[in-house]
Amino acid sequence: MPGTAETAPRRGFRKGRERRAQILDRMIKMVATRGVDASSMRSVADALGVTHTALRHYFSSRDELLVAVYQEHEARETSGVQAAGPAVARMQASAARNRSVPGLVELYTTLASDAVQGDHPVAREFMKERFRRLRSEVTKRVQADQEAGRIRRDLDPAGVAALLIAASDGLQAQWLLDPAEVDTERVLRLFGCLMAKTAARGEPEAR
Repeated sequence: MPGTAETAPRRGFRKGRERRAQILDRMIKMVATRGVDASSMRSVADALGVTHTALRHYFSSRDELLVAVYQEHEARETSGVQAAGPAVARMQASAARNRSVPGLVELYTTLASDAVQGDHPVAREFMKERFRRLRSEVTKRVQADQEAGRIRRDLDPAGVAALLIAASDGLQAQWLLDPAEVDTERVLRLFGCLMAKTAARGEPEAR
């Protein structure tokens, strides 16, 4: 039949994408409820009920799989979410969403920990690029907050962005270890209050 030779590869490609999406979906649910139980690709395959060969067909390494899981989770979480808004409020909203999926917060901290080690190049590149993107996005929000009078204008926007990201990530790690004692949203609100203080008398305002 005309077109059969062309459509068959397309069907195969679509089926492969669907199978990959199914694996990621199941992995996200598993990590969300059970945490990061991914010491090896074989153990992951066993937990998902797929063959090791099938899993390696879509993800060549443990790091590649974990990065793909977090990227897919993040894409779902931010889909349809308004990107604009005060910098601190955005971080608070993210912390509130993360409370319902501690396993995926654990995945993020695992990737961050792996990234500083020399034998995890995939995690390292993912985290470096993610931090670059976050710093750029949060810097723009901080600049908008300064224009709106929510944050002191004498503060360096890029520096505030880096500190806010560091505070958010660090608080989430503390929350994972002791959720009853660490209120991430309250502490981030305090961070916002400190930045909103007026400059000390005689301190020059940045132009």
